[in-house]
Amino acid sequence: MAASRMPDAFFDLAAHHLPPERTANPSGGRPPIDNRSIVRALWFVLTTGCRWEDVPGELGCSGRSAHRFLQLWEEMGCWDRLHADLLRLLHQADKLDPDLVIVDAVMVRAFGGGASTGPSPVDRRKKGTKHTLLVDRHGAPLAIRTAGANASDHRQIIPLVMDFPRVGGKPGRPKELPDELYADRGYDSDGTRRLLAWLGIEPQIARRKTPHGSGLGKIRWVVERTIAWLKGLRRMRIRYDRSPVLQDAWNTLAVCVICFRLLHDGDT
Repeated sequence: MAASRMPDAFFDLAAHHLPPERTANPSGGRPPIDNRSIVRALWFVLTTGCRWEDVPGELGCSGRSAHRFLQLWEEMGCWDRLHADLLRLLHQADKLDPDLVIVDAVMVRAFGGGASTGPSPVDRRKKGTKHTLLVDRHGAPLAIRTAGANASDHRQIIPLVMDFPRVGGKPGRPKELPDELYADRGYDSDGTRRLLAWLGIEPQIARRKTPHGSGLGKIRWVVERTIAWLKGLRRMRIRYDRSPVLQDAWNTLAVCVICFRLLHDGDT
């Protein structure tokens, strides 16, 4: 259960990107919930995968209140700013290499359906969602996009690349786009290769119906490890939220947790 307890250092970073704490009403009434308790409850739900109703009262924030603030802070851009800050700190600590990126995806079941879901080709056409990740050479998640489980892999690359973050943390202008992109056979498309080359990115995408042993796996393995870390956050194993805003919030909060663990532990 140690992983379900939010480290104080995580909130210290997140606090700079959250709205100011609300003050108590001098006329009385219910006291406002402090930001630390809200983030603590969100960390607990993300790591344990529990229902909102099962959030322990001792965390200082009910599950329903945490649910409300998760969506509100996503709409305010708080999680995106936290992610950008963590990437900056990773770059500053030489734990991020934005020159080379790797792409891969993971499919999860979507109970109840919702936006960006579709019949899963690997789960008897049950409703599912596909999360496509863009990571750097060390496995740090740079971007994540959600689509229906039946969405073509090669159509996810270009929108994901356009989400490439401009990471600061070192002298000089931040990179607009990576130099190289690696992906497996599921992303094989000559049209995608031409678009990537036009953007100035060298595509290293394995071709279908060719013998294995290209050697690309020696670089691509880090994205599979990051996917394992993502699924280690139990709320990300199954999609329960129909709302695309809530799903985007979980996506960004999950990659923030992974970046934080890379920054402080070197491994998750």
